[in-house]
Amino acid sequence: MSGNGTTAGDDPLQTAVWRLRSRACWADAAALLPPDTPRTALQRAALLAERCLYTERGWEDAEDALRTAEALAHTDEERGAAACERGQLAYSATLHGVRDRADEARAALGRAAALIPPGAPGRALLDFRRGLIAENLTRSPQAARAAYRRAHTGAAAQADPLLLSFTWRHLAGLALRDGELTEARHGFAESLRIREELGYLVGTAPALASLAEAEEEPEASRLREEARRLFRLLGGVPTWLARQLAPPAPGAATA
Repeated sequence: MSGNGTTAGDDPLQTAVWRLRSRACWADAAALLPPDTPRTALQRAALLAERCLYTERGWEDAEDALRTAEALAHTDEERGAAACERGQLAYSATLHGVRDRADEARAALGRAAALIPPGAPGRALLDFRRGLIAENLTRSPQAARAAYRRAHTGAAAQADPLLLSFTWRHLAGLALRDGELTEARHGFAESLRIREELGYLVGTAPALASLAEAEEEPEASRLREEARRLFRLLGGVPTWLARQLAPPAPGAATA
């Protein structure tokens, strides 16, 4: 979920990887990267793990890529980054009910925290993922908020706009849960703005749907319909968005 590849720079390979990734073509993006260096092996693993989170499939491919990345990691930074991806894949499997790997996710992110010091590249992403576990597995919104705020500060310091779009969205989600509509609306709008500017198409429908939760009618319905259009365009990805975008049953009461 980091912003690697979000700007063209001077690397046409990373530009191509980003364009495929942002359009939900994770396997095609991973195929462009030779798995023979720690950096590219880790990036392949991250892409395939992200596919699991968004599509609920491809678990074996992600595991294979992650084992390769772990075998090639030699420095603390490389080992920490691989552990961070291990934790994310275990979290995704637990979240989607594939298998309960919550303990593995916590242990892997704990190893990553021991290897990646505060302020180092990769720490903001690690903090964000620890927030995900606190929010969705441990059910501890206070711990999640603290982790998201650390990640938000780190992403801003490292100029990682894609990660900022995630921290904005999840902080806004906690604000919405607490009834802070103005704060929630601002965070969701910032997340959507960043994703539209980056061209992160696969993440735009979730951002639209989240903002709809904090808006009043008729704007909420307009946002949901735009989210449905993008969701259909990408072939029903992310899969978990289907429940949120399902139209109300005929005759159902609405608030």
